[in-house]
Amino acid sequence: MLMGEAQKYIPQGGEVSRFIIGGADLMFPGISVPVEGLPSFLAGETWAVKVPGNPAPIAVGATTMSSTEALKAGLRGKALRITHHYHDILWESVEGRYVPNAGFFEDVVFEDPALLQSGQASDSCEGSTDVSNGQRNGDDNIEVGENVDVTDVFDEANHASSSSKQIDVDNATAEEIIGGVGDLKVTDNVLSEDLNVQHTLSTEDVDALLDKCLLQALHTTIKDKDLPMPGSTLWANHVLPCRPSGITLDIKKSSHKKLSKWLQAKSSIGLISVKEDKYKKEVMLLSVNRNNVEYSSFKPEKRQVEKNDQISDHAANESRSNKVLDVAEIYKPSVHVNPIFASVGANTGNLYSASEATDIVFKYVEKENLVKPTDRSIVVLDPILCDALFKGAIKKGSRYPTEIHKKDLGAAFISRMQPHHIVTRGGESVVRKGALKAIQILTERRQGNKKVTKLSGMESFLIDAEALASELQKKFACSTSVTELPGKKGHEVLVQGGVIDDLAKHLIEQYGIPKRYIEVLDKTRR
Repeated sequence: MLMGEAQKYIPQGGEVSRFIIGGADLMFPGISVPVEGLPSFLAGETWAVKVPGNPAPIAVGATTMSSTEALKAGLRGKALRITHHYHDILWESVEGRYVPNAGFFEDVVFEDPALLQSGQASDSCEGSTDVSNGQRNGDDNIEVGENVDVTDVFDEANHASSSSKQIDVDNATAEEIIGGVGDLKVTDNVLSEDLNVQHTLSTEDVDALLDKCLLQALHTTIKDKDLPMPGSTLWANHVLPCRPSGITLDIKKSSHKKLSKWLQAKSSIGLISVKEDKYKKEVMLLSVNRNNVEYSSFKPEKRQVEKNDQISDHAANESRSNKVLDVAEIYKPSVHVNPIFASVGANTGNLYSASEATDIVFKYVEKENLVKPTDRSIVVLDPILCDALFKGAIKKGSRYPTEIHKKDLGAAFISRMQPHHIVTRGGESVVRKGALKAIQILTERRQGNKKVTKLSGMESFLIDAEALASELQKKFACSTSVTELPGKKGHEVLVQGGVIDDLAKHLIEQYGIPKRYIEVLDKTRR
C-alpha cells in the first residue's frame, strides 16, 4: 500500500495494538510521547504505527491535526486516522503474507522476543536513521526518525523478519514479553521458524466458545435497557471480554465466518432477535429471549475484575472515534397506559425500550388471564386494557374492540406511550422528548451567483457546531461561520460553496449519522 512519506508513532504497550488491529483509529492517550514533547507535524501527514520493542509497523494512517492543534487540545482525541493495519482486508488479500516477527499474535502485538532475549532496545527499521538518536520515556524506547517512505518501512521490517532464526521462549521470558497484560500466557517453545505457529482451536471448539461467551455476556453485561445494540458493540464490548484468558477468539475461524451470520444463527433458535440495519450496514441486536432454553440452562461464571481489564476498557473507550453513534427510541408511560404498569408493579416514571414495554402489557395479559381459550393468538380486552389501547382514539358512536391479535398488541400499546429518544456518542448520552429530528442541509445562491451551504440540527447528534465549522473549513478549503438560531434552537453552520453532497457524505462517514437522519435540499438545481 503506497502512501507517500511516513514517520512513526509508537503506542504505549502492546494492549493498545488490540484496538488498532480491531479497526479503531489511534488516540493521543495511546501514544508514548518523548520527554522533549511531540515533533512538529501537519494535519494529513502519513505516519506508521509501532509497538515499543518491536521494529515492524502494525498500521499506517494520516494525522488528523497539526502538532500545534494537538497541544492546544491537551493531547486528547484522535491522533491518527488509520487507513491500513495488520490483519485487515488488504493484508488478508495478499498471497504469501507472513507475520513479521514473534511479537505479532492473532489480535495483539507485543515486543519482539528476539530483541527482548538479546537485551536490545527497539531497533530502527529505517535504513539511514541511527537508533541512538531515540529518546526513552519510562520503559518504552521512543523513536522519532527522519521522513521515510512507508514502503521502505515495511520492506525493512519484512527483511528483518525473514532473516530471524528459530526462537525458543521459556516461561520466564514469556512473562517478560507479556508483563502487565492480564492472564495472557505463551506456551513453551510455540514460536518456531515460520513465526506463526500458535495453539489453535478447531472449528467446533471456536463455535462452542463463541456460544459460551455470548451466553456469559447475555447473563452478566448486556441489559435490556442497552438494546438495540450494534453487532460491533456487542462483539467488542461484551463477547470478547468474556473469552477465557490467553485465548484468541476469531469469528473467521468459526463455521459462521461472519459476525452477522453467527448472530442470525442465534436468532433462528430463538435466543436473540436481530435485524440488519440497511443504513449502518451491520446487524443490530434488538432483544434477548431470557426464557430460551439455552439461556436458562446456562450457568454464568463469576469473573474477578482485574485492574488490567479496567485499563483495557479505558483504552478501548479512548480509541473509539467520533463517528461511534447510537440512537435508540424509548418510551414513557402516559395516562392511558399507567393503569397497566401499576397493575404489574412497574414504575410509571421510568423510560422503557419497545421490547420492555411490550413485556409489560403481556405480563398484564398473563396476570389477568386474557388469552382467548379457543384461540391462543387472540387477547380478550378487559375494560382496563381496552381503555389503555383505545380510549379517546375511537370516534363517538363507534363500538370499542373486544379483542386484539397478539402480534398487534405490542405496537398498539407502544403507540399510546410518550415517545422519547436517547443519543449516545462516546461517553456522552442525552435523553430528549419526541422523535429525533433530522439534520438539515440546504444549498442556495447568493448575490453574484455564489453558492452557500447551510447546516443545522447537528446538536441533536451531539456534534459541536463550532468544532464542525472549523473542521469543514479545513476539509473544503473555504470560509465557514456559525450563527445562533432564534428561539434557542441550536446553531447554523454556513459553508461557502455548493458542497451539499460532500457534506452529507462527511457526516455519514465521520460522525456515523444514519442516512435517514439527513435531509438535503439543493435550491440551485433546476
